[in-house]
Amino acid sequence: MNSLNGVMVVGLTGQTGAGKSTVSRLFAESGFCVIDADQIARAVVHKGSRCLLELTECFSDILLPNGELNRKALAKQAFQNKKNLELMNSIMYPYIMGEILRQIHHHSRMGQKLILLDAPTLFESRADDFCELIISVTARAELRKARILQRDSITEEAAQARMDAQLPEQFFVEHSDFIIKNNKDCRNLEVVSEEVIAKIKEYYIRRYQVPS
Repeated sequence: MNSLNGVMVVGLTGQTGAGKSTVSRLFAESGFCVIDADQIARAVVHKGSRCLLELTECFSDILLPNGELNRKALAKQAFQNKKNLELMNSIMYPYIMGEILRQIHHHSRMGQKLILLDAPTLFESRADDFCELIISVTARAELRKARILQRDSITEEAAQARMDAQLPEQFFVEHSDFIIKNNKDCRNLEVVSEEVIAKIKEYYIRRYQVPS
């Protein structure tokens, strides 16, 4: 990201239910500007959007009576099988990527130097191409499932389908600069995250020759 006046984009991803949102919050509190890909994904399918229109052409009965997206109906169809999930992603990713790039350039113009791209599907969408460093948050499967059930109020089968749709843990390990394992309590997650934040800030100072 040298072309963006010393801006460094750090990618944050990981397994669903692993605790990525907590890590993202800690980065924001430490001074990183956070781009939330989940929020962007919700925004690009607003009522009347081109993205929503394309989805309705490929998936049936996914609109609410007021014309807005029925997210549960879309998710139910998308996670039925790999083909459906790939189809949904192929429609949404170009719109999401375009908005991510727009936000990166906007924050760069505003003088932000440290940007965290919080993206659950960082690798699948190729958004990792935008990132200089990548952090993945992982946790044991039984812990993740319990957290998903508590967070999303869905069935155990639906939670397992979401977990199965993701990349395996080994992929995250092999393609990340930092791995944060969240198998203990919240305090441990905070301590480990703060250590990673400190290392990344040190890297940034060395990489861009920022005076200490």
